[in-house]
Amino acid sequence: MPPQDLVKQLNEAGQTEMAQYLTVCDDAIAAKLASQLEAIDLTELSELASDDQEEAKRDYTKLTPPKAVRLKDQDAAKLGEAREVGEKLLSEGKVAALLVAGGQGSRLGFEHPKGMFPIGPVSGKTLFQIHLEKIVARSKRYGKSIPLYLMTSPATHDETIEFLEKHNRFGLPKADLHVFCQGTMPAIDLETKQLLLAEPDQLALSPDGHGGMLAALKKSGCLADMEKRGIEQIYYFQVDNPLADVGEPEFLGLHHLAESEMSTQVVAKQQPEEKLGILAQLDGQLQLVEYSELPAEQAAERIEDGTLKHWAGNIAVHGVKVAFLKRMADQAGSLPWHKAIKKIPFVSPAGSVVTPDSPNGIKFERFIFDLLPQAQNPMVVEVDPALRFAPVKNANGAPSDTPDSAKAALCAMHRSWLVECGVHCDENRTVEIGPLVALDAAELKKKLEENPKLAEAELIDA
Repeated sequence: MPPQDLVKQLNEAGQTEMAQYLTVCDDAIAAKLASQLEAIDLTELSELASDDQEEAKRDYTKLTPPKAVRLKDQDAAKLGEAREVGEKLLSEGKVAALLVAGGQGSRLGFEHPKGMFPIGPVSGKTLFQIHLEKIVARSKRYGKSIPLYLMTSPATHDETIEFLEKHNRFGLPKADLHVFCQGTMPAIDLETKQLLLAEPDQLALSPDGHGGMLAALKKSGCLADMEKRGIEQIYYFQVDNPLADVGEPEFLGLHHLAESEMSTQVVAKQQPEEKLGILAQLDGQLQLVEYSELPAEQAAERIEDGTLKHWAGNIAVHGVKVAFLKRMADQAGSLPWHKAIKKIPFVSPAGSVVTPDSPNGIKFERFIFDLLPQAQNPMVVEVDPALRFAPVKNANGAPSDTPDSAKAALCAMHRSWLVECGVHCDENRTVEIGPLVALDAAELKKKLEENPKLAEAELIDA
């Protein structure tokens, strides 16, 4: 029999169907469900379930472009100063990386954590290997550890740990890798607001969104570890972008010089239909508007020079102050829950599997970008997509964001480094430069001076 106080709590929270089910199901099923239910804040769930109000509508006609450090306005002196500041932070061991890697590669036809997907155009290196080698190389360059806090989901957690350990964390010291799992939230029925079952002994649970990072950092002890290490700034990025320049000193320096609590990199959208959310000012705050929310009329607005008015496409790379994360983590409700109405297969209390034809349930998730309006001096920095953004989201054959397009972007960037070093490169040359050899053209130039024959290789790697 389930604990009577749990049945009472369920009834008080309006979850009468689950309370009844626990009293009639097998003891083993009841015990398993009880352990899952005890991890849920039933009071919070009750409040979310009873709140039938739609999220406040934003007046998109009042959107204005964000104040931003545009590529065309970036001068060498300012960038040089920013680089020095960023390098000082790195050389003092005050920077950590935070990698969000909870997704699977299902849309790529790859039923494993997306970080395990091979993307190196010559080497076949996985996304994980490319990212971790960048951290190892940056750490060696500045002589200080750059700890990596890697967030998984329940679907990817165990396999991610096994994969990274099998490959010796690609050179990252064991003490510098902290893998933690984001939380989950139960799904509820759209009409009755009752909890749904995925199996007779399993609640229908789903990851709580990339904004779940905040609570998970605190719960896992990672936030305390950052403070103990004296980490002041975090470079936040997502696993599907192999061009993310992890720990980039110029960006960290600009972020620090602006005394910003949260900064974000953007690329200039060229067409309104590009599937990128935009950063914009609304009601005096910097906010993110998802591409699916932005009305077509506003998305298509252009200014006198013909460029999009709402140009600042979000690429999910942020600089974040640890002190800001701690303040937000200690502040209840600092990140709101968003409702997503979905088709959710479920098992009825009688044990029959129900596969709905239309949306029947509500999932709850939080988003990291909801921190932006609460940050002091939030900053937007434009970057060149050719050098910083080539996400792997869709299978080959899709119009954009495919493995082939990411591989082509990696090759193009590495060709540009060789050209900058004075090496003639055919525009179709396939070439890959490993992070452990060079993180940029300047470092590559030094390596080529030591060994000119490297320039002839298809794979220039350690």
